[in-house]
This record gives sequence, C-alpha cells and structure tokens, in this order.
Amino acid sequence: MIGGFVLIVYLGHLYITAMVVVIQIFMARELFNLLRRTHEDKQLPGFRLLNWHFFFTAMLFVYGRILSQRLVNTVTPDKVMYRLVTSLIKYHMAICYSLYISGFVWFILTLKKKMYKYQFSQYAWTHMILIVVFTQSSFTVANIFEGIFWFLLPASLIVVNDIFAYICGFFFGRTPLIKLSPKKTWEGFIGASITTMISAFLLANIMGRFLWLTCPREDLSTGWLQCDPGPLFKQETHALPGWISNWLPWKEISVLPVQWHALCLGLFASIIAPFGGFFASGFKRAFKVKDFGDSIPGHGGITDRMDCQMVMAVFAYIYHQSFVVPQSLSVDKLLDQIITSLTLEEQQALFMKLGQMLQEKVTGS
Repeated sequence: MIGGFVLIVYLGHLYITAMVVVIQIFMARELFNLLRRTHEDKQLPGFRLLNWHFFFTAMLFVYGRILSQRLVNTVTPDKVMYRLVTSLIKYHMAICYSLYISGFVWFILTLKKKMYKYQFSQYAWTHMILIVVFTQSSFTVANIFEGIFWFLLPASLIVVNDIFAYICGFFFGRTPLIKLSPKKTWEGFIGASITTMISAFLLANIMGRFLWLTCPREDLSTGWLQCDPGPLFKQETHALPGWISNWLPWKEISVLPVQWHALCLGLFASIIAPFGGFFASGFKRAFKVKDFGDSIPGHGGITDRMDCQMVMAVFAYIYHQSFVVPQSLSVDKLLDQIITSLTLEEQQALFMKLGQMLQEKVTGS
C-alpha cells in the first residue's frame, strides 16, 4: 500500500485526485451499509440507488466548483470544447440543483406505509454523510491542486502522529487520556505531539525542495511542472544566537519560510486532529460496531483510517487560503474570472473598452 501511494504521488495531481475519489466511494459504501437493515431494504427495491444518486450529485457539485477553472484552462485551445465547457460551467449550479430535486421527488414517491421512519432515517443519514464526510474530504482535492505539498505534508503528519502515539504509549503509557479510547494515554499524546512538530519542520524542508510538489496545477493535464515556487520555498539563512552557536559546530542555519507554516500544521495535527479519531470511536461505540467496514484486512474500513485525515484536510485548506495565499487580487485571478464568467463576445467587448480607457488616460496625461 505504501509503494502504491508513493507511485500515485509521483504520477501527479490527477492520479492523486482519482485516488481520493475512490477512497470517498469506499467510505460512502461503508457508511451507507452501517445503518442498513436487510429486511427493510428487500421491501424497498431501488432505495439504495437513491443514496448513490445523492452522493454523485454532491460529487458533481463540489468538484465542479473546485475544478471548473482548471477545466477551462485545459480546453481553451479548442474553441468547440471551450464553448461547451463554459456553457456547462455557467449552468453547473442549475444542473446540480435539478439532479438534487429529482432525487428529492424520487424519495417522496418511494415512501411506503409502515416504512416511513426507516426511510426518513436513511434520508437524514445520507445527508449527514454528504455534509460531514464527503464535504470535508473534498477539501483534500482543493489542497492537491494548490500544490501536492499541501496535500502530502498534512497527510504525512497525521501518519507520523499515529505511529508515535502508539510507540510512546506502548513504552511509556501509564495515564489514560480519554474514556472513548481506553488505550490512548497522555504519555503517548505528548510524545506524539513533540515528534510530529519536529517532523513537520524537517519534512517541510525536504518536500519544499521539489517543484513537482510545490507547483500548483492550473489545468487538468498530467505533464511535468515548472514554476517559480515563490518566496515560501526559497531558502533563507538565519544567524544563531551566541548562546546556542557556542554549543554547536555551525553559526547559522538555512530554512525555508514554509517550515514556520509547517509548525502550525504540526501543532494542529498533534492537538486537534486526534479528536477526529475520538469522534469516530464514540460513533462506533454508539452503534456497537468494532470497525466501519472490512475494506482493509486487519485494519478495518477505509473510514477507520481517514477519520483524522478529514479534519486535517479542512484545516490545511483554510490555513493555506487564510495565511499563505496572497489576499489581494492578482492579474491572473482577474483573468481567470473573466474567462470563466464572460462569453467570447463579452471578452472582446471588454478588451475594446479597456483599450479605449487606456488610450484616454495616455492622451489625457
């Protein structure tokens, strides 16, 4: 599994996105099956299909919003495809709403006497899966296209935290941490937090040196990436304070600015993300199940492995958009909005109007 994951990361953004979609489908299947009752389902033919209708409608809506501009950038050279794609993007929300409403009507028409409670509970459960699970994990795809670095580092920190929580708890654990997970200890929690913070600082330095990981993908192609990584990924040298350099063989250190951001990600992965696992533990206890599924032999289901990752993915996206991405509008962002929102004729009219305004400014000065 580790070898396969490394290969997918090497292949690039689209392949990682495909992996995330497959994981989401497996998670949805496990969670849909969690509250299934065979006897009731036999009396409701086609009811399971309705759950998947809502799932793929949500997938179309979320990924359409995330990937629309990159799809436009991919088909821009082809005029026919460009017009088709821009039309689909323009009516994307209406298409998704129509699909959702058709599912809603479908649900109402399938209501069966003496089955109302079961059907409405399944309807509510399906929407909870879409909101809590699917929407959170979809932030992972947004992180991927901002640069594989922003997907790989947070995911790696969760793995590091899990491993060292087990190791430190196994060797030093004495004090129980939380009743929901009796095997979790304060010693394991603290030891994992320290190692995760150190790992965040070191891993950011290693990953930040590869353009394949740091460059954002602006389209849906699979070619090799070349870009200016920006100041976050350019090495800076800092002189060490005298009282520290006296004990070390070097007087200065070289770091990437992104390593300071990595410490914030490491802190969240250490302190907050484990609560995703605690939530999952409490949920399984409430429904008296050991695992969400058996997709991974010996490890339970996909959902059992992704509980903390979902929490981490949302934080990584929000942190990146709030504290890393420049908040001011750039020329590239404005051009992206123009290409997405305006027809070819409207773009030509805008071009002519801008030309007139610039000409007036030049002649006026």
